[in-house]
Amino acid sequence: MTPQALYDAALEALNPRRISEDIEAGGVAAALVTDKGHIYRGVCIDTACSLGFCAEHAAVAAMLTTGEDRVEMIVAVGWEKQVMPPCGRCRELLMQLGNPDCQVVLAPDKVVPLHELMPYYWA
Repeated sequence: MTPQALYDAALEALNPRRISEDIEAGGVAAALVTDKGHIYRGVCIDTACSLGFCAEHAAVAAMLTTGEDRVEMIVAVGWEKQVMPPCGRCRELLMQLGNPDCQVVLAPDKVVPLHELMPYYWA
């Protein structure tokens, strides 16, 4: 899977919209590919009382729901179709999944292993 193909998969899920007076969703979309070659997508959910979650978390949850657990590459895309690096919470979740060599797309031409984003990881 190329970073571009994964980016394109994330773009398919990007769909910013207001769900209710208190919830917006889809302003950030993520796509990941597993070691089995399956792609999972997710979108962020932003709530008025901060109970929402990131697109990367949603994609990981979709993956875990099917019984898979190894992310090989991940990308997140924002409202303006720009690649977005994962936040600290998402980096932590990815590290705890156990593959520090997971490839993280940071820009169309820049992919780094997760462990480079977490040089002083606590575990």
